[in-house]
Amino acid sequence: MKTLQQGGEGLKKVLLTLTIGLALVLSACGGGSSKNESAGESSASAEDIVKKNCTGCHGVDLGGANGPSLQHVGSKHSEAEIENIINNGQGGMPKGLINEEDAKKVAAWLAKKK
Repeated sequence: MKTLQQGGEGLKKVLLTLTIGLALVLSACGGGSSKNESAGESSASAEDIVKKNCTGCHGVDLGGANGPSLQHVGSKHSEAEIENIINNGQGGMPKGLINEEDAKKVAAWLAKKK
């Protein structure tokens, strides 16, 4: 009968094999980006971008929460002004929350909210 120390070498090999196998499986499951996403191109609609990135502060209905209401933002700001605010931040809103292409889409969409 082997002691625990004598059987330890076999256990080490099994654990090493399992660890390497698990690492390979997990790396294969990694969240790789598609070509468009890695190039900075987004196919998401403006509404989807807003739902994902803006509703936490501006509210699910854009009626305001921590951030101001955006329901009628197009009557207060032009598309260019909205895009500038998204890209550069203003007040409590930090800059760069979304990429410039998405900012352009969102600004055009929000500018229609009058």
